[in-house]
Amino acid sequence: MIRRILAATAVLALAACNVAVGDPEGDTALDIPEVEVPEISIETMKEATRTLSSDEFEGRLPGTAGEEKTVAYIAEQFEKAGLEPGNNGSWFQDVPLVEITGRDFAPLTVKADGETMNFDFGDDWVGVSYRETPTTKIENSELVFVGYGINAPEKNWNDYAGIDMTGKTAVILVNDPDYEATALEGTFNGKAMTYYGRWTYKYEEAARQGATGAIIVHDTYPASYPWTTVRNSWSGPQAYAQREGGGADQTVMNGWVQKAVAEQILEATGRDLAELSAAAKKEGFKPVPLGATISTAFENDTRTFTSKNVIGVLPGAKRPEEYVLHTAHWDHLGRCAPGEEDEICNGAIDNATGTAALIALAEAHAKVGPADRSLVFLAVTAEEQGLLGSEYYGANPVFPLEQTVGGVNMDALSLAGPANDVTVVGPDKSQLDDFLTAALTAEGRVGTPNPSPEAGYYYRSDHFSMAKRGLPMLYVDGGQDLVEGGTEAGEAYEARYRDTAYHAAGDEYDENWDWSGVEQDLRLFYRLGRMMAMSTAWPNWREGDEFRRIRDEACAADGGC
Repeated sequence: MIRRILAATAVLALAACNVAVGDPEGDTALDIPEVEVPEISIETMKEATRTLSSDEFEGRLPGTAGEEKTVAYIAEQFEKAGLEPGNNGSWFQDVPLVEITGRDFAPLTVKADGETMNFDFGDDWVGVSYRETPTTKIENSELVFVGYGINAPEKNWNDYAGIDMTGKTAVILVNDPDYEATALEGTFNGKAMTYYGRWTYKYEEAARQGATGAIIVHDTYPASYPWTTVRNSWSGPQAYAQREGGGADQTVMNGWVQKAVAEQILEATGRDLAELSAAAKKEGFKPVPLGATISTAFENDTRTFTSKNVIGVLPGAKRPEEYVLHTAHWDHLGRCAPGEEDEICNGAIDNATGTAALIALAEAHAKVGPADRSLVFLAVTAEEQGLLGSEYYGANPVFPLEQTVGGVNMDALSLAGPANDVTVVGPDKSQLDDFLTAALTAEGRVGTPNPSPEAGYYYRSDHFSMAKRGLPMLYVDGGQDLVEGGTEAGEAYEARYRDTAYHAAGDEYDENWDWSGVEQDLRLFYRLGRMMAMSTAWPNWREGDEFRRIRDEACAADGGC
């Protein structure tokens, strides 16, 4: 996925080959070695991106012939680059998944105050089942507006207070209550989205509350993506981790409706969506039964399969049992537009570019030779289905997380051309930002302020699966302040990609792309990985960060950190 959260990063000069950088909150100083950057092959980047995003790879959907071609190609390229198999002599880590594909969708039928309304699948609503069941059916389930669908005892906030959701369907707003704030202060971190704002959390909480269904109201600004993204992402095969009980503890259906649909439904109940949304932002909000019901049904085709993460390693010369991680997801959406002239979502930018970067960086590091620590290159599956491949690795790490120093995640490199700045998701969360500052200084680039923290990108890519287990991870992307055209040109590029290509058939390889910005970013990624691998430091999360406690506990264990 494309990411555009820009960090405000101070510039520090590199005064010597090794610079001790202190955390402003008093954390232990780090040794950050200066490194030389070799030539990194743009031809390798181009060829890998072109190949992975070709129609031959069918959109790289996990569990298809496209996956088989993809993982074989990555393993072949890792070996050619000079890596060793990363999983006890194998290039692959098996990831057990279940795929559920809905079909034959009935309309979403809403009855309110004697009126019956029917809404069409795809144009008005989308829905899936997390349960492994041949038929999904909801009949006359009472609708309850539950605001943002948050239950956060530590914040004294419960949108489900006082209601039994058994048999009922929750109507939920996207994002969290503070998303329209202008600053980063508030109950839910102000403008910056918390995990409570992510759709994954909302469905999880609705299930915990015993709801039959959960429907999120799509609104482009707080969601940060248009309805086409929702429709394309939720109308094909959906993969999940294989679960005990076949997902019986989940809601019967999880779905989305267009904002205009939600407005129509609420109007039929004598209520106003804008007024209810305003009330939901305030502490003490209580759920509102709507006096309306929904019904729908669809069939499910279910299959279990094993997908694969691809892992290569360049063993360290001095401390091979200490690891630096590079991640990128290889998967995309497959055939996302059935029946249209161009059915395939090729995912050239998202994320053939990130996977190609793994290959190009592996090649560059191997040509220079081993670093002091081992360098791990991990191409994960099923990011688009909910970070499933990285989640599986995080729960079953081949290289222990307490022996992993930190890492860098790469998701959708920018083809906008060279930039003066760099984007960072989750700025100033860990001491890895000190490594980033040093690397940016060496590259003559800077960080810039965060324009859209409300989008919650920190929770949308594979670094999160590691971070929530305590491993410091950087998520670095290209900048918006372009050398040619400045921020106006950068914003135009982002808008063009988001509106015409993101999770759509338009994300295709273009022979006319300008790769000079990618070359910049590869140099930065190389510096970051090599600096961590040549350092003796164990960077931690900043004091007070949500993941600091987890890392501290891991480091306190024998042989950890």
